[in-house]
Amino acid sequence: MLTPTEAARLILEHVAPLPAARRPLREALDLVLAEDVASPIDLPGWDNSAMDGYAARAADVATASPERKVTLAVIETVPAGRFPTRPLGPGQATRIFTGAPLPTGADTVVRQEDTEAAEGSSVTVVAGRDARKNVRYRGEDIRQGAVVLTAGTALGPAQLGVLASIAHGRPLVHPPPRVAFLGSGDEIVDLDRSDEILAGQKIATSNSYTLLGMIRRAGGIPMDLGVARDTKESLREHLAAAKDADLLVTTAGVSVGEHDFVRDVLTELGCDMKLWRIRMRPGAPLGFGLLGGKPWIGLPGNPVSTMVTFELFVRPAIRRMLGHPLPFRRTVAVCVGESITLGPKLRHFLRAVVTPDLTARLTGPQGSGILTSMARANALLIVPEDRATVAAGETLAALVLDDPHHVAEAPF
Repeated sequence: MLTPTEAARLILEHVAPLPAARRPLREALDLVLAEDVASPIDLPGWDNSAMDGYAARAADVATASPERKVTLAVIETVPAGRFPTRPLGPGQATRIFTGAPLPTGADTVVRQEDTEAAEGSSVTVVAGRDARKNVRYRGEDIRQGAVVLTAGTALGPAQLGVLASIAHGRPLVHPPPRVAFLGSGDEIVDLDRSDEILAGQKIATSNSYTLLGMIRRAGGIPMDLGVARDTKESLREHLAAAKDADLLVTTAGVSVGEHDFVRDVLTELGCDMKLWRIRMRPGAPLGFGLLGGKPWIGLPGNPVSTMVTFELFVRPAIRRMLGHPLPFRRTVAVCVGESITLGPKLRHFLRAVVTPDLTARLTGPQGSGILTSMARANALLIVPEDRATVAAGETLAALVLDDPHHVAEAPF
């Protein structure tokens, strides 16, 4: 059996970014650029005012003070969206508003509150603190020809704004992968049969809801294939609906029980099996292969095992398909806040709460069916397989589940 690190590496060796396509900018949020983007223009495109006031020459206003007021002739008014028509000469000013282009000859914008009204078409400057200030110079943000965003950049709100500012309306991006997911088991039903669930006759398909949420959070498009019965015929019927998916995820049916048919059915369908079982807990029954050239990842059916293995193996695969160069969350060093005793010599991923001072405590019982242990957790505490016990105060690695920082290689 492979280690979790080896399994993650093997899976990503067979996963590639989806072919890039151009999308309208309004539809590109959280997608990843597939090419460098260079600016065709300077930004700003001209020297402009950073505030409402008067465009002037520093030589005229630098010495202004309440005791030595300077009066300038106002030759023009320029609002944002219009351009000046007259250059400034000595002793002159232009009434100007935020964003409006500066007239030729101006190197200063005197803020409105440093002026007083004067007779006729004049303004009186009472402070020289703005000499050579309040000007946004052409190209100070972006120079024409400069690369503003590189391939591999995720497009957040600020990046969308940058592209809009240079009129780049259809960026080349990797589309979100369509991720089909399937549960199996005669005892599993959806919430339309809530009466049987509440009567203790059936078990709710909680995995369908956790997977839908995790796929969407990872950036994929969920495709719910439903719950297959414990027959090969039912599995084949449900799997046929995954033909348009970019990634197939199954839960349950990958262990060694007499009703665990997923491996047999996938093999019969021509799946090239690459992986079956790894050395970890929870989540040892993990499968991976290529079905029709597309990746399949088989997760165990226990709810906690499903979520842990999704985080470690499926989420990085989705990020790779999206074009992210860093698919894995990083780990951080934490101080264990309690003693821990473990069972088999496997790498354990324990549900824990990591506090701001980087102390980690378990969320309670760690059984793979106790889904509330995941609901309470904000981290997975990683215990190496050669450790049967961990003393309070020791340092271990933890994978923080909402950490936005990512790394290139699996750190677990």
